[in-house]
Amino acid sequence: MNHHTPRTRWQSVKMALAFIAPYKRQVAYSLLALLFTATITLSIGQGIRLLIDRGFATQSADLLTQYVLIFLLLVFALAIGTFTRYYWVTWLGERVIADIRRKVFNHLINLHPGFFDKNRSLEIQSRLTADMTLLQSVIGSSVSFALRNFIMMIGGIIWLFITNAKLTAIVLICVPLVVVPILIFGRRVRSLSRQSQDKIAVVGAYVGEVLGQIKTVQAYNHQEIDQHKFHDHVEDAFSVAKHRIKQRALLVTMVIILVLGAVGVMIWVGGMDVIEGRISGGELAAFVFYSVIVGSAVASISEVIGELQRAAGAAERTIELLDTPNQIKSPLHPQELPSTVGGNIEIQQLCFTYPSRPNNYVINQLTLNIKAGETLAIVGPSGAGKSTLFDLLLRFFDTNSGSIKLEGVDIRQLDILALRSCFALVSQTPALFYGNILDNLRYAKPDASDTEVEAAAKAAYAHTFISELPQGYQTKLGDAGLGLSGGQKQRLAIARALLADTPILLLDEATSALDSQSEHLVQQALNKLMVNRTTLVIAHRLSTVKSADRIAVFNNGHLEALGTHHELMQSSQLYSQLATLQFQLDAAS
Repeated sequence: MNHHTPRTRWQSVKMALAFIAPYKRQVAYSLLALLFTATITLSIGQGIRLLIDRGFATQSADLLTQYVLIFLLLVFALAIGTFTRYYWVTWLGERVIADIRRKVFNHLINLHPGFFDKNRSLEIQSRLTADMTLLQSVIGSSVSFALRNFIMMIGGIIWLFITNAKLTAIVLICVPLVVVPILIFGRRVRSLSRQSQDKIAVVGAYVGEVLGQIKTVQAYNHQEIDQHKFHDHVEDAFSVAKHRIKQRALLVTMVIILVLGAVGVMIWVGGMDVIEGRISGGELAAFVFYSVIVGSAVASISEVIGELQRAAGAAERTIELLDTPNQIKSPLHPQELPSTVGGNIEIQQLCFTYPSRPNNYVINQLTLNIKAGETLAIVGPSGAGKSTLFDLLLRFFDTNSGSIKLEGVDIRQLDILALRSCFALVSQTPALFYGNILDNLRYAKPDASDTEVEAAAKAAYAHTFISELPQGYQTKLGDAGLGLSGGQKQRLAIARALLADTPILLLDEATSALDSQSEHLVQQALNKLMVNRTTLVIAHRLSTVKSADRIAVFNNGHLEALGTHHELMQSSQLYSQLATLQFQLDAAS
């Protein structure tokens, strides 16, 4: 996609305007203050003319004092105007960015998980932080700066004409000479800005990744290689930035030479006129003042154009995120589930491939009926499609063909929130969040009372170890629950699932990573959790399997066999192999 199409640029402007629209009053304040300060600055030129022609030339002390007082009054008014302008403009910038950040986050948090498989979440994070900071500086200062300079430029040119038309003609001839190079260089600056933001995002993502896996990095003594890689990323970002700086510096240099060169020519022409008595000294002074104002306004606008172009790059990336369609949405008119959901699941002719590998069927022609209240164990070699089935039940992905029905309703016809509130998921690596234990347990039910939370923790055999922690339920966990053992994390996850109190449980090998003592506790917790619920367990251990009502054997996405442990030992070769291996392991451990 060409990043500089007028369409995307116009979209960026439209996006910014849409977010600024709710704050019309604040925009009005800023604009009034802006006009006020520009008018005063422009009237200072007249002050200078009067000072020189009436104050100095007439040699009158009274007149001089009077004009100097007027001048000081103007300065005071200018200060107040500038304060007002600065306050409201910066306020707008901060407010709008907060709104955009919120909108982007609200969009991202509902996007289908497939999007995050393809995009590094840390890079997205950088867009929410670095890109937004850039947009903020533009909305919060550059735009008002550009507007102010624009007003000054127009006002200055008008005053130049009033003061001296002949000299003004010289200025106007110089303006196109200044504007053309600005436009040419500005274009280059913009494309480099976008590259620059992209590189910075990569740097941020790399840091997050390495620090997130710090133990692995240090265990393999990989620091030096990572330092080199990081060095390359940083240098990469620097070389793009260097290129961008050079283009902007050239831009500013050209503007200064052209603008001040033009001022020099004017002073010469004007000076000749003063010597020959065609204009007064005050007029020339005012004229030089205005021409410097016009010149610096043009120069500042060229500076700001560079800023605006960097922001356009950031805005484009933000729009890309906001425009990412959510492939998994609730239907417009969702069907209702019956008031009590028992957990009857019918899977018919299900086929699924991941978008990144469209020819590789992870699940192929799967048909399986699960009755309310039963415990179904799913076994099979790794890569057989067991975890993928859970993703499809929760509608993280949609099936290619076939259907999944819950209580007789196709899950694609259900509201996503209603569908997911029927399931509680306990995964192999329990997801815990930064914060205290209480928050983590309440994750499934934010309005749960302390008594409910404690009851769930007791049922999950987690209450004892929580009480032994120095701050009990208020103990802070590191990122991803650092500081707890595998068994402890798993019991917290089970307590959370108990608290969610849903009709269907999805257990993704909840005990595989545990030692036998933890496993015993977790297994007891699970047994409590499974009472009166439909449970699907992905199992690697036979102890888990044997207590199940039925066992489904998966292989390469097919359902290879279905039955109880004893039936399958007789009928399924794959199952008896898996089972014998596992028995030997269990006996050995």
